[in-house]
Amino acid sequence: MSDFRTVRGFDTLWRPPAGGRKIVPKQPVISAPSKRGGGGGEDKARLARVVQKAPEVMVKITGRTKDGDHLAAHLEYISRKGELDLEQSDGALIHGREAVRELADDWSEVGEGDSRRRANSNMSVSVVLSMPAGTDPNRLKDAVRAFARAEFGDTFPYVFAFHQDAKGEQPHIHLSVRALGVNGERLNPRKADLADWREQFAKELRGRGIQAEATPRRSRGITHKPERTSVRKARERFERTGANEPRVLREARREAEALAHGGAKPQPWDKQMLQRQAEVRSTYQAAARVLAASADPKDKALARDVQAFVKAMPAPVSRKVAMARQIAVDGQRARPASEPKPDRPGPDKGRGRNR
Repeated sequence: MSDFRTVRGFDTLWRPPAGGRKIVPKQPVISAPSKRGGGGGEDKARLARVVQKAPEVMVKITGRTKDGDHLAAHLEYISRKGELDLEQSDGALIHGREAVRELADDWSEVGEGDSRRRANSNMSVSVVLSMPAGTDPNRLKDAVRAFARAEFGDTFPYVFAFHQDAKGEQPHIHLSVRALGVNGERLNPRKADLADWREQFAKELRGRGIQAEATPRRSRGITHKPERTSVRKARERFERTGANEPRVLREARREAEALAHGGAKPQPWDKQMLQRQAEVRSTYQAAARVLAASADPKDKALARDVQAFVKAMPAPVSRKVAMARQIAVDGQRARPASEPKPDRPGPDKGRGRNR
């Protein structure tokens, strides 16, 4: 059997770029080589999940509360004004609007009593964890319970509530973590922490029989960043009413129009994106070659899956370039059929001919 550990690059393929200090050091993504040789079993299993498109977990920091009233309003929101249970870090349940308000008062008292507290210090960090519709809610809640315990333990008190408003809707859990730990440590998650949270959550789900992965967009060939919620809502409102076009959308459209009409050139980061995606594809293709050389039929089958995955990857195009191309296409459609198309230089056009 081929040694899958000879394939290099997976440490960068499945990890996002460094984004600051992590709160707690985690185990490396790459598995240790087996004492009996070979190794790479965890790498190969993850590769299979990725190319077979296991559902990607969503772990998102949705906000931070700044004072007691803000905290109380948030806890009321996630508990639906006390109608839904809030589960605490010790497993106890909080039910009812009055009990929710008491919890907010307790957390506020602790936070305001911190002698090192600054005016802009957080009271709590709000996190949403979700999976696609159809995920078993009980196993999802159990996975979140284990995730929160592993990440925050007895250091940062937390509560969470399960939401699924309608049948078929994406189930999600609101997790609120007190920003001031019991030992005076402050919770200030960075990008690196968020990556670890996604991986830990996916691991807990898999441990409960739910296929899940936590890979960065670029490792799946996705180059567009997701639209921020505030921008998406403003854009949808503009599309409905035609009024108050968001500034970010207006500027993006202006840049795309300039690019579509030859008035601007792709930026250096566009070239960097192309290079990154070329490296991603190259790493997957190297894995496919190693697997294809194996005598194990399962490895050969996985090699074919990897090749199909790379082939199906979307072209690495920035949002601005994609918008510029659409503007150009719309312009072609809008041109009257009788209007002549601009001449394109042929082999002899534009050149001096002296015969």
